[in-house]
Amino acid sequence: MKPYKIPESVLVLIHTADLQVLLIERADKPGYWQSVTGSLDAPDEPLAATAARELFEETGIVADGERIVLRDWQLSNIYEIYPMWRHRYAPGVTQNTEHVFSVEVPRDIAITLSPREHINHAWLPWLEAADRCFSSSNAEVILQLPRQIR
Repeated sequence: MKPYKIPESVLVLIHTADLQVLLIERADKPGYWQSVTGSLDAPDEPLAATAARELFEETGIVADGERIVLRDWQLSNIYEIYPMWRHRYAPGVTQNTEHVFSVEVPRDIAITLSPREHINHAWLPWLEAADRCFSSSNAEVILQLPRQIR
């Protein structure tokens, strides 16, 4: 049996200098677009390590700390786990704490999706990206992007 997911995760907002945002479409829910997200693998896994791991696993982008730098927004959102995904968590767990990171990348960066997780990707202007997200907390993070990077 697969272990339960830890109800603590990261969201990594991928964007260009001119506020184009990369969204990826879920393989298990076509039509559901989002930023990179993922749970901690262990309770003591550092958040930045989780963010770098998920960024690479889901897009093939390597946060090398020089050209591609993860930025910790020092922002956490607590949200209700969607009922369709609660079975992945221990019985009685209904909320997740999500920590926000972003990474600025060149527009022509290669994107390599994990086919078991995502089926498509799109670069969109930030307002359009916020509208396309199925998750309200993800959309809210995108709407904060112009203030965060200035």
